[in-house]
Amino acid sequence: MKFEIKDRDAAGRICKFSAKHGTVTTPNLMPVINPNKMLITPKEMKKLFGVEIVITNSYIINKDVKLKEKALSKGVHKLIDFDGTIMTDSGTFQSYIYGDVEVDPLEIVEFQRDIGSDIGTILDVFGKPNQTKTEAEQGIKETLKRAKQSVKLKGDMNLACTVQGSIYSDLREKCAKELSKIDADFYPIGGVVPLMENQRYTDLVRCILSSKKGLDPSKPVHLFGAGHPLTFPLAVALGCDFFDSSAYVKYANDSRMLFYWGTEKLENLTELPCSCPVCSKYTASELKKLGKKEKILEIAKHNLYVSFAEIKKIRNAIANGNLWELVERRANSNPYLLEALRELRLRENKEFLEQFEPISKNKALFYTGSQTIHRPLVYRCHNRLLKRYKPAFKDTVAFPEGGKPYTSYYFEKINKVLGKADVNILVDSHLGPVPLELDEMYPFAQSVFPDITDKETEEEVTKIFDDFTQNKNMICWKGNKTLEEIKGSIKKGFNGDVHRISAVSDMQFGRGTGKALLNGKIRVVKSKKTNKIRNVYCNEKHILSMRANDGMFTLKMDGARLLHKHFKYPKLRVIVEKDAVPFVKDGKSVFAKFVKDCDSELRPYDECLIVNEKDNLLAVGRCLLNKFEMYSFNYGMAVKIREH
Repeated sequence: MKFEIKDRDAAGRICKFSAKHGTVTTPNLMPVINPNKMLITPKEMKKLFGVEIVITNSYIINKDVKLKEKALSKGVHKLIDFDGTIMTDSGTFQSYIYGDVEVDPLEIVEFQRDIGSDIGTILDVFGKPNQTKTEAEQGIKETLKRAKQSVKLKGDMNLACTVQGSIYSDLREKCAKELSKIDADFYPIGGVVPLMENQRYTDLVRCILSSKKGLDPSKPVHLFGAGHPLTFPLAVALGCDFFDSSAYVKYANDSRMLFYWGTEKLENLTELPCSCPVCSKYTASELKKLGKKEKILEIAKHNLYVSFAEIKKIRNAIANGNLWELVERRANSNPYLLEALRELRLRENKEFLEQFEPISKNKALFYTGSQTIHRPLVYRCHNRLLKRYKPAFKDTVAFPEGGKPYTSYYFEKINKVLGKADVNILVDSHLGPVPLELDEMYPFAQSVFPDITDKETEEEVTKIFDDFTQNKNMICWKGNKTLEEIKGSIKKGFNGDVHRISAVSDMQFGRGTGKALLNGKIRVVKSKKTNKIRNVYCNEKHILSMRANDGMFTLKMDGARLLHKHFKYPKLRVIVEKDAVPFVKDGKSVFAKFVKDCDSELRPYDECLIVNEKDNLLAVGRCLLNKFEMYSFNYGMAVKIREH
């Protein structure tokens, strides 16, 4: 198995998953194939929907004499006539529905291996939501026992070991950690179907997060039984890579149509609110008049069109850096899903998810409601303001929210204020306090909020503002009368450009960076068109370049030398094994399997220093993974080298 991150946003990721029968792009959906009754064949699915991977049930195949014989003699791919990747289930869900199943846990793993499954699944113990904690613990104990035994039998088949633990977060995390210690290849999160059937999305979020906290991040995560597109965006944002759907058939049998906002009964529709090939071909009345078999087929196709369209929207959102906006918009269509987002406001969940958030994104941060201010990236931004930013002067003048960039919008007023005395300038924005020298930095400049936000956002912003301005002498701008309140002097030689460079550096790399970088004769090169800072030189050495898209710095090699000397090991460092040193010196990117250690504060797309085990500086580059991921992945790049 090969699993490699290609792009990311939130804790979601676009990955390439390679197995014996091809490469699959994640996030992805596996339609469930019933070998006894294939309403739409896998071959048709590949043609109609671009299906790359399907899931079928080895328990059903094993029970049927004819199916079993054909699967063993010709393989599961010939059995269902599909040349792509096939995952097989083991009968766990059947045991939940019907009670105990007549199959040996180890024999069913051997059977999946022998019929050529690309991904086989252990026969785990389904954790029901109404279990006591003791019952859930017993189920986990048996699941772990079976997993450890099954791994020895998998051969060259990828083995999926399912995380259980009912609704108990500590048990989920414990189970996930134990499974991560064994040679598993794929991690389904099981026992969640009853939660989704009853729209218990808050419990679902807790199950996903607690499982992810314990799982090896270098392996795919499959949310077992999640077949409704309503849940896809949130689950992906929390780190799920695969879904499976039998809902497309089950709902079609009941004339129910899937949509991204929920489910609609065909009988209640006067028009079809969709433009998929099925809904473009029929009117609602025409679809209702079809024969039973044909109607089921057409609705099933519609359900798959809608489901795969949502997967594509999610992948686009990851690539464009606006996955959280998609999540929030989808959640606004369902009160139970919206309530589930509140779980992400807990500090421990923000801290966990923040580790996976890219340092900046391709698109501006868009406000969608009260949940926006609680995003992990905003949490990081506020934390860095409180811990890394250092004001230049004693007094601060605070302006209200205005046009962006704030420097231009308040240009005349700022000049009047600074003509009176040296003071800090601050904007009380919808995103929180924004020191003027940071007003071009992501996400302060790259955010879109309405003039009036919701009460919860206002309260959260007020709290951050109060924390940030605590023990500071604040003067709120109230027009020209404010100028009379400003007292002090103007310090000769103060350079606003250098102060801006220092403040952004501290926020981006850590407190004290500005002092380390700007220790000498500074020359600033600005854009002739915009007059914005572009390049920074210290003693005629090029140390920084400011990126126009996010107002952050690209670290140059001479700047890296200064930071390497200033910060103690392992601050800002990615440490590589000796075997990788010659390649790094030659300008080759750092692959995850060669990373020896890493600064735990580095985040995806952060600038970093690449050093050897003796802390000799080799190169400067940009992280693609965080520390947790660098330790875990055996494939793909960890750092893209820029200068060496």
